[in-house]
Amino acid sequence: MDIKAKIIDEQGLSRTITRLAHEILEKNKGSKNIVLIGMRTRGEFIAERIKTKISEIEKYEPSFGILDVTLYRDDFRTRLKQPEISVTNITFDVNERDIILIDDVLYTGRTVRAALDAVMDLGRPNTIQLCVLVDRGHRELPIKADFVGKNIPTSINEEVRVRLKEIDGEDAVYLVNAPK
Repeated sequence: MDIKAKIIDEQGLSRTITRLAHEILEKNKGSKNIVLIGMRTRGEFIAERIKTKISEIEKYEPSFGILDVTLYRDDFRTRLKQPEISVTNITFDVNERDIILIDDVLYTGRTVRAALDAVMDLGRPNTIQLCVLVDRGHRELPIKADFVGKNIPTSINEEVRVRLKEIDGEDAVYLVNAPK
């Protein structure tokens, strides 16, 4: 990884998760009708942390699920030669609920579009709101996050790498040079 800058450290990530939890609760007037759905892979861990924070604040644990959008992606056959398919784990009814889709980085919007298709196949929610840790710009589709941890403008030659203790051994967000 060719690191250009460390954008968020461990304490900053913790503060960002806390702020996102509060923003979600404020917009939805509490936690009673929300469900959190983390997008594989890092989105599920961010969602789990937000769920824990919401539980601490509200003394109520919202429903939580994990979504794998691999089969819904529009580049499924072209870009992903041998896709890794993970399990979607949503064991609750999404009908008439306020869904908070959670992911690590918002870039072109194509992953979110795939997630919207996947959620709509499960039912008809009241709302679907998007929460991302980082919005790096360069959208190809008209998709905007409702909750953003940090906006990090990038060039096309840069990438944002989110590292989480659960899978990477550290909590940090880096701006890196894109591999050539």
